[in-house]
Amino acid sequence: MIIHLISVGNKMPRWVQEGYSEYAKRLPSECSLNLLEIAPGHRGKSADVKRTVRDEGERMLKAIPKGCRTIALDVTGKAWSTEQLSGRIGQWMAAGPDIALLIGGPEGLADACLQQAELRWSLSPLTLPHPLVRVVVAEQLYRAWSLLRNHPYHRA
Repeated sequence: MIIHLISVGNKMPRWVQEGYSEYAKRLPSECSLNLLEIAPGHRGKSADVKRTVRDEGERMLKAIPKGCRTIALDVTGKAWSTEQLSGRIGQWMAAGPDIALLIGGPEGLADACLQQAELRWSLSPLTLPHPLVRVVVAEQLYRAWSLLRNHPYHRA
């Protein structure tokens, strides 16, 4: 199974790239993580932010590989414990289709992305900076996989 992390934003700080890469490379091929960056739209004083978010959403939806189950990361979604995420990963691996996780930009995801998603996952009720989200998601996916495989990384 491949988990496609489709995220608005490019030109991330080095700490984001290194944090994400550290956990992505730890995941085995049975549950690999693939980052697809969507270039952010224009944001400025005269920008139409709603249109920018809508355009980003259209490009995100086009980037989803065929046959993927789509999950939106959204503050209004359901929070999962590590154990629940581990169980979901086990179910996803058994079911077969790849997964697309959608991470929006500073204003969140477009309505079209939220409507297409089968599930909405909330990492926290806190507002997190979107670059940090990709690092947290990669770490949590690795932690959940390690729990599923009785790997010593998860010690809770």
